[in-house]
Amino acid sequence: MDEQRQTNEVRETNEQVGDTNVRRQTVATRTSVPGSIVAQRVVYYIVGVIVALLILRVIFLLLGANQGNAFVDALYGISGFFAAPFYGIFSYQPAYGKSVLEVSSLVAIVIYVLIGWLVARLFTLGSSHSEA
Repeated sequence: MDEQRQTNEVRETNEQVGDTNVRRQTVATRTSVPGSIVAQRVVYYIVGVIVALLILRVIFLLLGANQGNAFVDALYGISGFFAAPFYGIFSYQPAYGKSVLEVSSLVAIVIYVLIGWLVARLFTLGSSHSEA
């Protein structure tokens, strides 16, 4: 659970209206999220986009999507950039146009999630708040 910093400012004014004393209060509240939490959310967002691209890549390769389609070609190009460091782990390269399970993309998903989680945790390492 995120811990937020809240600042309250109370202003009082006392006025005499006829025979009655009127006391008015104005309360201004400002809430801010610590920078470490914002940085952590940015890391999770970036990793989420990368993982979503890789999941789409795995699904499209499993279904044998046509690389001649502009959307599929763009998806393979973008996601291939993130999957490329893992191509040499197994003995085959991606085959486009036929149904194949690209294990290197599955490994990439696991590695990116772990790296993202570790980097996000580094931002809150020195924080005094606890997260659930």
